[in-house]
Amino acid sequence: MEIRKTDKGQNMEKEAGSMCNLLRMDLYRLKRSWSVYFCFGILLLMTAATFLMVWLAGTEEGGKTAVKIGMMTAAQAAEHGSLEGVDLLMLFRRMGLSGGVYNMMLGIQVMLFVCSDYQSGFVKNIMALHQNRWSYAGSKILTAGIVNICYLTGQFAFVLLVNARFGHMVPGVGIRDSLFFISWAWMATTAFAALMVCICIWSRSVAAGTLAAVLLGTGSVVEPLRMFLDVFHLGGWLDDSIYLTLSMGPDRYETVSDLYVYLVGAGFLGIYTVVTGVVLKKQDI
Repeated sequence: MEIRKTDKGQNMEKEAGSMCNLLRMDLYRLKRSWSVYFCFGILLLMTAATFLMVWLAGTEEGGKTAVKIGMMTAAQAAEHGSLEGVDLLMLFRRMGLSGGVYNMMLGIQVMLFVCSDYQSGFVKNIMALHQNRWSYAGSKILTAGIVNICYLTGQFAFVLLVNARFGHMVPGVGIRDSLFFISWAWMATTAFAALMVCICIWSRSVAAGTLAAVLLGTGSVVEPLRMFLDVFHLGGWLDDSIYLTLSMGPDRYETVSDLYVYLVGAGFLGIYTVVTGVVLKKQDI
């Protein structure tokens, strides 16, 4: 009995070591990949453009500038929108998370990274050295999670910097609220990244991965489906989808019920990780 336990422990240790080696290799390749920086650069560019548009349309000083450059008339500027009730977290969320743009860019980055293994034939070499395919799936999802936390914290830091540059256009938020929101948003977006890993491994296609990132990331599938099901009063369950959770989840922790967002993210992350492993084990590579 003890021998069996020892063998099982050795196998688990070997599998963990294999996944760690794959993770180190993936992270090394990722540092040298142009796509990870390109996608992040687009996120930062959209963040700066959003701040500029909000400043022009939502502040008195910005309205005057908009009139000077011909973006709006004096009458429109006099009726400029108010930023009352908008704080830094709300603005950060609307810059990509609630509309799905962040998921789309993260999904495209994951697609480019995973599909490159198949396009180059590198995956055959990996499978020859690491026969346990769960290690490969785990490494790809862990790598996506690391990229995700770098993207989220990097974009949030950029939002803080740009807000300060615009004279604190919207009020800041506390560290507790920021950590709560970023942590559950990371869980949910990492679950989406795991879905993208699954789709790319199953399809082995850049086109399919790109289409999935755009349609699933931006809610182009979830929103119409929910509207159709609402006709029959059956659309409520989609409120717990990744897209709608990111759109409607809490900004701040107020009651225990707000923790449901962690369950949604962890649940989908677990499901997509298992499905990815099963799909990969059944593939002939």
